[in-house]
Amino acid sequence: MAVESKRTTVVNSMTNYILVFVGGGLGATARYWLQGFIYAESGTRFPYGTLAVNILGCFVIGLIMSSMEERFLVQPSIRIFLTIGILGGFTTFSSFSFETISLFRDGEAMYALANALGSLLLCLSCTWLGLQLGKLV
Repeated sequence: MAVESKRTTVVNSMTNYILVFVGGGLGATARYWLQGFIYAESGTRFPYGTLAVNILGCFVIGLIMSSMEERFLVQPSIRIFLTIGILGGFTTFSSFSFETISLFRDGEAMYALANALGSLLLCLSCTWLGLQLGKLV
């Protein structure tokens, strides 16, 4: 029995990795198409494509998670495919937004603010640092 349970766990884990892999590819492809479409229409002076992808991804993760938590239950693998896979490939900003809102909703305002400010400041700082180090290499 223990061997069968361990085998089932390994298969489920591998299935989830495959779902994330396939979903991530679909999401990244959708992001590439949508950004290209928006940049072709608006130009590239302002990152409208990235902004649109992040806004859309945040809206969709809110819609999906609310529907799955409050209206109907789905297999965890479906949620993994849609949120971590497709939306993770589309934009990681959607995960950041959902997790921050969840912290607020759960009464963890300090953690939510720390996540928001930390992500903004640390990510911008690390991008700047990477740019600076990249010039030296």
